[in-house]
Amino acid sequence: MGIKKFWRRVSDGRELNQLWKQFQADARSSYRLYAYEVDSTRTPGVGKVKHFWKVVGQFFWAIIEKLTPARRVLLLIAMVLLFWFGSAFWGGLLMLVVVVLEVGDRVVMKRDLQIAKEIQAWLLPANPPQVPGLEIAFATRAANTVAGDYYDVFPRASSSSPGGAFLIAIADVAGKSVPAAMLMATFQASLKTLASTASSLADLVGRMNTYACSNSQNGRRFTTTFLAEYDPASRSLIYVNAGHNAPILRCQTGAIDRLQVGGIPLGIQENVSYESGAVTLQSGDWLVIFTDGVIEAENDRTEEYGEERLLTMLHANVALTPTMLLNTIMLDLDRFVGNAPQHDDVTLMLLRAN
Repeated sequence: MGIKKFWRRVSDGRELNQLWKQFQADARSSYRLYAYEVDSTRTPGVGKVKHFWKVVGQFFWAIIEKLTPARRVLLLIAMVLLFWFGSAFWGGLLMLVVVVLEVGDRVVMKRDLQIAKEIQAWLLPANPPQVPGLEIAFATRAANTVAGDYYDVFPRASSSSPGGAFLIAIADVAGKSVPAAMLMATFQASLKTLASTASSLADLVGRMNTYACSNSQNGRRFTTTFLAEYDPASRSLIYVNAGHNAPILRCQTGAIDRLQVGGIPLGIQENVSYESGAVTLQSGDWLVIFTDGVIEAENDRTEEYGEERLLTMLHANVALTPTMLLNTIMLDLDRFVGNAPQHDDVTLMLLRAN
């Protein structure tokens, strides 16, 4: 095997700048993991040197305690052999054993996460349904392998809409990665089940809240959500905003309205009532629904993307189709963020009335 072929296999064909960016992202992620358990506040009267070694000691234990007891012992023996006895061979060999064991765990976890990602993809629609009078486009981007954001558009029988209605949903579970993804799956299952029974939208959200409270760890795992019921016959949109970022309704005239009526996020408090709001969509109206990962996305200077920039993109591109505008906004978001790490899941849904 030639050197070039060997390097290509090791680097997965990536350029040095790509490898450096990946290393920076990994380093930041690891630092956040260990620094979470480190108190770097200096006690009054404690010298800088003593404080430095105290922080180093906290970092040491934050790293060591992530290993199993057996691997901790192996690592400590390896460090003693390397730095105390100067035995590079045996110390390096034990270090390699610890690394191989940790890599094995990582491979198994990565495989399980990939399966979880595939399962989560089944829960989310790949393409928007055909809804009379509406053009729809949506996209999501997980901060980690799996996400806590949810979105869907599906038909629902409605007593107020004899011809049938469509339920539009977007939700954001507090937190990220596996815990948030598991709660997202329970949210999806409960929504599909409860939405199949005839009830008003406010009642549906109330029952969703009751279910969420039984799985929210005393309110620590709450879910913000925006649910709307669209009637193609009357073009009316009844909605409930449960603590979610207020969707933006841009009227054909250019006027902006925020859909804020509703109540608190799901899973915080039982036996609360929710109000519903209503609007009528006219031809040329746009509805922009998003999670906070869009407007709170940060660049290297910790500046947020913000709703104003999102509104600017909307005003400047109203002549585009929802799919084209969605791609335009996502590209603008990428340009704004640059090489900064993604801290939260990003989900964006665009609807245009015909």
